[in-house]
Parts: sequence; structure tokens; C-alpha cells
Amino acid sequence: LNGLVGFDLHGRTVGVIGTGKIGQIFIRICRGFGMNVVAYDPYPLPDADFPYVSLEELLQQSDIISLHCPLTEHLINADTIAQMKDGVYLLNTSRGMLVESEALLDALKSGKIAGAGLDVYEEETDFFFEDRSDMVKRDTLLSLLVSMPNVVLTSHQAFLTKEALHNIAQVTLENLDAYFKDGT
Repeated sequence: LNGLVGFDLHGRTVGVIGTGKIGQIFIRICRGFGMNVVAYDPYPLPDADFPYVSLEELLQQSDIISLHCPLTEHLINADTIAQMKDGVYLLNTSRGMLVESEALLDALKSGKIAGAGLDVYEEETDFFFEDRSDMVKRDTLLSLLVSMPNVVLTSHQAFLTKEALHNIAQVTLENLDAYFKDGT
């Protein structure tokens, strides 16, 4: 069983960076598992029913950190990783450039970060979005991340469900209707 035993989410602290619509839904899901939630957002919601803390506090308190924010280059880097608890798990479903890949790899190797779930990658445009299986071009850092047993990388495909595609199309059409209706 060595390496196969997980841990209960109940009672763990999840740090959510970015509390827009997706971040809020993620918070509700985490609460459903009995997790403690702390959040960081430079623009906190005035009526939030979860506590906001500084980024430093979030990094220090969280067992799991999940990114749900727009691109701010290398939010997760060697300095912010050093502030994290040992054995933290990192989830990034937002933007690849939020996480400095080399610092992540070092932290995964050392055990500072116990595991990572990535739907995005720092240099993803060269490797994601199209079938490039016939290309010989390699990214050593990406290859190392993918080869690690404590990393799950979904190549920006975690959203690819019939429902998600339908919702994306529906929201796009609604946005177009609103634009042409009142020009905003």
C-alpha cells in the first residue's frame, strides 16, 4: 500500500486564490467535504460567507491550495512555495503562467509540495490545444512533470464535457446578444 494511501479531506484547510464564480463554486464543493476554507483575492466579495486572509496567511495555513484567478505572472514561485506548509497539494485550473514550472518541479522533488493537479502548463501553447503527437519537439520540464507519480496533468482538457461545451456556447451567445442589444 506504500504510496497508494490518501488522506481525508474532512477537516483539512483549503486555500482558494481567486473567488470569482468558479472559485465560489469550488469553495461550496470543499465545504461539502467538511473542509475548512480560507480565501485570498485582491478584490474580496463584500458579502462572502468565508474568511479572507492575506496571501501569506493562506500559503502558511493551507493543506491544499487551488488557483482560480486571472493571469498574474508566477504567483506561485520559489518564494511563495517556501512560505507553504510542507506536504501541501497544489491545484491549478486557471492559467499556466501562474506557476513557475521549475520551482514547482523542485518543490515536488523535495516533497515541499506533495502533489500537483494541473489543467494548465506554463508553456502550454506549444503543446496543448492541437494534436501534436507527430512532432518530435520536446519540453524537458513538461516531460519531467508528466513522468512524476504525484502529478496529474490534463492538458487543458478537464473542461471537455458535453455540458461544459454547451454552457460555453450558451454564455458566448448570451454575451453577443447583450452586446448587440445595448452595446456593452
